[in-house]
Amino acid sequence: VQLQASGGGLVQPGGSLRLSCAVSSFAGEYDVVAWFRQAPGKDREGVSCIGGPEDSTAYADSVKGRFIVGADYVKNIVRLEMMNLKPEDTGVYYCALETRRWNGPACPLLEVWYANWGQGTQVTVSS
Repeated sequence: VQLQASGGGLVQPGGSLRLSCAVSSFAGEYDVVAWFRQAPGKDREGVSCIGGPEDSTAYADSVKGRFIVGADYVKNIVRLEMMNLKPEDTGVYYCALETRRWNGPACPLLEVWYANWGQGTQVTVSS
């Protein structure tokens, strides 16, 4: 499986960006795609995810109400709509995919769970 993230850039606080993750192929109903980010000098953190039999979604508390994740399974693209961006949203954003079944109530924002990773795309929020 190959993943490619794109759509990053420089945006002013309060602005919006749309990230895309192109997935080479999906294996089946248990596939989950997640977005992670890493700010300079900080650990990588989970931002949002989507997938599983019920196409569940999950968000980090810091982005709830501002970010929306969506998947187009015909085009094999997972998008992250980011609105009302803040300087603390700055970082390298990565998409990741896991095909194993997750038994929790929603997709996981656990870095160790995901086996397939794309390269990152830089998001900088600054005036």
